[in-house]
This record gives sequence, C-alpha cells and structure tokens, in this order.
Amino acid sequence: MTLHPDLLSAIETYFDAIHECDTDKLNAVFHPSSSLFDGDSGTVFVEPIDSFSRDVGARVSPASTGQPREAEVLMIDMLSPLSATVKIRIRAHDNVFVDHLGFVKGAQGWQIVSKIWHLERRIDASNAV
Repeated sequence: MTLHPDLLSAIETYFDAIHECDTDKLNAVFHPSSSLFDGDSGTVFVEPIDSFSRDVGARVSPASTGQPREAEVLMIDMLSPLSATVKIRIRAHDNVFVDHLGFVKGAQGWQIVSKIWHLERRIDASNAV
C-alpha cells in the first residue's frame, strides 16, 4: 500500500496546530465528531474535539516562547487506502506526548477521527541544555 502525501500533509498540520496553538489548523485536521482519549489517571478520560480546541486556543503556544517544534512520526499503519493509524511523539513546553491518531480520508481530505494520548515524560526545564 502506498503512502499518501496528503496524509503526511495532514500530520504536519497537526504538528503545526499543536506547536502554534492554532485552532483553525486544529479544526481543519480533526473531524468535527472526533474525540480524544487518555487513561493515564487510571480511568478513561474522554474529551470531544470542541472542548480540546478551546483548551488549545487558550494556551500559550510553544512557538510564541521560541521553543523549536519537536515532533516526529513513529509509525504509519495504512489500514486501507482511506484509513490509517499514525503514532507520533510531540513536545509542548515541558511535556512530551505519544499519540495514536486515527485518520480517515473523506470529503474534507485526511482528518483525525480519534486520538489516544499519553504523557510520556516531563522535561525539567531547569536541567535542559
């Protein structure tokens, strides 16, 4: 199965949206019915995209503080020509997250329909080089 350049573009849009706290980019790459999930606290936390978008829009962006964008694709699993699971690692301020993003290609192009996230680690800024 071939990798779609427009899927890679959607992943880059997600990276930019988080780094810049840009809700227009975020809302373009997420399907409006999508939700985000986390289980780090021992219970399942669910957040609809509308709530997440408001949260992101209220944050100080890593870009505005001069933090370079640190984001990488760890895995892309093409489930079909129209669906994929993408595993990424991304830093926002002192937090490093690993996400599993479920993408589906529809009328609006590749969009995230689900996100499972995990706080992998926190970076102690006082010890950063």
